Amino acid sequence: MTEISTFGASVAESRGKSLFAADERTRRRNAAEARFRMMGRIAVIIGIVALIGLLASILSNGMSSFQQTYVSLDIFLDPAKLDKAGDRNPEAIAKVSTFGYAPLIQKALQDAMVGKGIAGDGVNPKAAAELISKEAPADLRRFVLADPSAIGQTVHFDLLAAGRIDGYYKGRVTMESAKLDRNISPEQLMLADKLKEAGILTTRFNWSFFTAPDASDTRPEAAGLGVAIIGSAYMMLIVFVLSLPLGVAASIYLEEFAPQNRFTDLIEVNIANLAAVPSIVFGILGLAVLINFVGLPQSAPIVGGLVLTLMTLPTIIIATRAALKAVPPSIRDAALGVGASKMQATFHHVLPLAMPGILTGTIIGLARALGETAPLLLIGMVAFVREYPSGPPEGFFDPASALPVQIYNWTQRGDPAFVERASGAIIVLLVFLMMMNLIAIVLRRRFERRW
Repeated sequence: MTEISTFGASVAESRGKSLFAADERTRRRNAAEARFRMMGRIAVIIGIVALIGLLASILSNGMSSFQQTYVSLDIFLDPAKLDKAGDRNPEAIAKVSTFGYAPLIQKALQDAMVGKGIAGDGVNPKAAAELISKEAPADLRRFVLADPSAIGQTVHFDLLAAGRIDGYYKGRVTMESAKLDRNISPEQLMLADKLKEAGILTTRFNWSFFTAPDASDTRPEAAGLGVAIIGSAYMMLIVFVLSLPLGVAASIYLEEFAPQNRFTDLIEVNIANLAAVPSIVFGILGLAVLINFVGLPQSAPIVGGLVLTLMTLPTIIIATRAALKAVPPSIRDAALGVGASKMQATFHHVLPLAMPGILTGTIIGLARALGETAPLLLIGMVAFVREYPSGPPEGFFDPASALPVQIYNWTQRGDPAFVERASGAIIVLLVFLMMMNLIAIVLRRRFERRW
């Protein structure tokens, strides 16, 4: 023990206290610190539990959307109904509507039931055909129009089962609820069980959920994310191409070259204010300027991309300036000291060291833009779109949807199957966001340099 500690201990002992025994004030301070640590642990646990509950709710409701029930049939493409003239004229074949294909599906189902020895048990052929989606005749028609030479042949098809049948095998529909449902009956559900036992009706992974376009309110089983994924990809491409160079260039100028005066102070204040503006304000700006004044088409990725670019720019500028500020001044001074110009010091030394932060801020800004809904609703991207947009650059001006808007659209529809589809779309969106954040982490570590 040193002389100072010995002296302090002797003084404390002379006053009736010991440095090795906690007094009342120290005990209160330690108790306050313990309470604060406990409150922090409780807050973290509450946050984790809330996150787990949210993810569990989304996964429990949405995982079933990646499974779909199909009816496998061998359908004879009767020339007497599809090509009466027999000349395989595409224009004449195109005149046959979906009503002309429905009897072919109905007959194929009856033949399959007879072949497997399945009795209808009170279900007439028309009611039995209702087990198949209303989208099936349209799918069959598209197949024939794409290959008219198939007419006259027997072709194997995997057709979508009706939404109520699909919901029956996912737990949404029961025998009790079917008694109160005008769209399905218990007898039809029992017939579906027989078809499933015979192998005619199967449930497997639903690839069409990622590729098919949206469907009408009466065909939830046919709804997919194809158009929404393409629309979101087009918008993210526009946002990346415009926001990254503009944001980085503005940040470099403001941080490295701009003089410090009232004008640059005003710009910095407005950039900070724009980062806090609600996203719906940018949607109003896009509606007023880009659509009403400039005349760009509604529900087009070009409009959504420009609106999201304006919304993302402040985030990228702020993140880029923070990354530039994090570079030690000694790097700049050393570069200038060996004869480099201001431009060379910035682009050869400062910018490479700030690149991890710049890329991270850019990807986080893009991830925020990917999940935005409000500005896209105002520019008309909530419209029902079934046609796929063309390839770029023409596709930038074609009508399209976006993932968050598609989720909002499905939650507004009455059929419970659309709620399932919305939860599945949320899972897809979360996967995209996780991938973007993972890319940001990888890029940060890839370009990170120690000094």
